[in-house]
Amino acid sequence: MCRHLVYLGPPITLARLLFEPPFSLVRQSWAPRDMRGGGTINADGFGIGWYPGDGEPVRYRRAQPIWSDPTIAQLAEVTWAGAVLAAVRSATVGMAVLDDAAAPFAEGRWLFSHNGVIRGWPDTVVPLAAELPVRDLLTLDAATDSALLWALVRHRLRGGADAVDAVAGTIRAVAEAAPGSRLNVLLTDGRTAVASVLGHALSIRESRDAVLLASEPHDEGPGWREVPDGHLVSAAPGRVRLCPIS
Repeated sequence: MCRHLVYLGPPITLARLLFEPPFSLVRQSWAPRDMRGGGTINADGFGIGWYPGDGEPVRYRRAQPIWSDPTIAQLAEVTWAGAVLAAVRSATVGMAVLDDAAAPFAEGRWLFSHNGVIRGWPDTVVPLAAELPVRDLLTLDAATDSALLWALVRHRLRGGADAVDAVAGTIRAVAEAAPGSRLNVLLTDGRTAVASVLGHALSIRESRDAVLLASEPHDEGPGWREVPDGHLVSAAPGRVRLCPIS
C-alpha cells in the first residue's frame, strides 16, 4: 500500500531521517518488511513535507520511485527540519500515478498521508463523498481513495473539529461504509501529530524531546513499540496518548 512517517523534535537533516537508518523510508520503498498483504514495493511516487520555521510547510512530491530521483538525495543532505511528514507510495491498481496523487496532501499548516485502501472504491464511499461541498470534490488532488480521505478529514477540520476528532470521525465513518478497509493515516500541523492504525502496522519511538511514528521501525535498536490495531495515537514530543478508534 504505502509506507509513511512523521517526526517531531529537534531539527535534523532529512537525510538522517529518510536515508541513513538501516531500514529507512527510502529502503522501505524497495524492500519493505511489513506490508501485510498490501503489495511488494512502494515505487509509485513519494512525497516529503517539512516545516522550515513557524509557518506553513514546504512539499516535494514526485510520481517516480524515491530511489530514482537524484534531487531529493541532494536536497535531504542540506535541509534541516524539526517537523516532517514523508511517504512512499504503492498505488492501488487502477488509481492514478502522478505527482499530485502522492502524499502528503496539504492545506495551511496541515499535512496528511494515508497508508491503506478503501474497499469497494469508489461505490462504497459515494454517500460520504456526497456530504462534501461540490467544490471540494472538483478540486481533489487526484481521483484516489487517499485524496478523498484527506478531503473528508479536512472538511471536519474546517468545521471546527480538533485533529483527533477529525481523524477518528472520518475513520469510523469510512470503516462502517467500506468494511475491511485499511485506514492508517497521519495528520500533523508541525506541532502535534495524530495517527490511526486500522489494518496496517505503525510503530512509535519517543524520547524526552522527540517522537517518531513510522510504518516500520527504522532499525533494530531499543525504544520502538508497535501500536495495537484499531487504535488512535495523539503525539507530541514528550507526550504520546493511545485510545481505541471506536
